[in-house]
Amino acid sequence: MGSRIEHRGQFEGSLADVFAAVAGEEALRARLVALGGDDAKLLSYFAEGDAVRYELQHGIKAAKLPQAVRALHKGDIIVRRKQSWRRAGDDYAGKTEVGVGGVPGEIGASTFLSIIDERVTFRTSGEVVVRIPLFGGRIEEFVSEQVVNLLRSEDEFTAQWLAEHA
Repeated sequence: MGSRIEHRGQFEGSLADVFAAVAGEEALRARLVALGGDDAKLLSYFAEGDAVRYELQHGIKAAKLPQAVRALHKGDIIVRRKQSWRRAGDDYAGKTEVGVGGVPGEIGASTFLSIIDERVTFRTSGEVVVRIPLFGGRIEEFVSEQVVNLLRSEDEFTAQWLAEHA
């Protein structure tokens, strides 16, 4: 069935400035340095008009994983995150696909940047699915919690980036 991911962040600034802070190549590279974990990389980046797509890699050392995950997966984990954005009327809409090397499952989410009450709102709605009998549900809950924590950290980074660059 999967575990839901729901997150909402709000930012001061124009939609264009927030979009650049969320999906601009320079901001992504800086965010990876600050939050990407071990072996973090921007694997690809493509921008054309109002459309952007990129792929990020995050690394997680085995020692930082909970025991239940270490029992099922030996070694470090490499997370690949593909994101696409496109202009949708006055807003931006996106899709996120995440794969975790060696773990049978995935994370998928829809992302939106829009102006609500004179602030730019970044919404994420998605699901974590792990196909491991008996343990999958517990791992899904752990992963969804970690994803929301990462999104909060990315919100803090974005707010700081906007304060320094907008």
